[in-house]
Amino acid sequence: MDEATIDHAAIGRLAKALTFISGADHPTTIALKAAAESQSERDIKKARLLFLQLPPGIRKAAFSLLSD
Repeated sequence: MDEATIDHAAIGRLAKALTFISGADHPTTIALKAAAESQSERDIKKARLLFLQLPPGIRKAAFSLLSD
């Protein structure tokens, strides 16, 4: 997720994928949903930071769900 090329619709899809993988109450899922709804730079940065802190396997699984 590059800040310069963030696609706001992709954030919402990523939140849905992470909901499936980690659950709706996971802090990263909540942050991604908030960023998708508000589209504020602050929320996007927070969601990006939390997403990058996830284990690589979970990030890869979330991205693979997006490609389907």
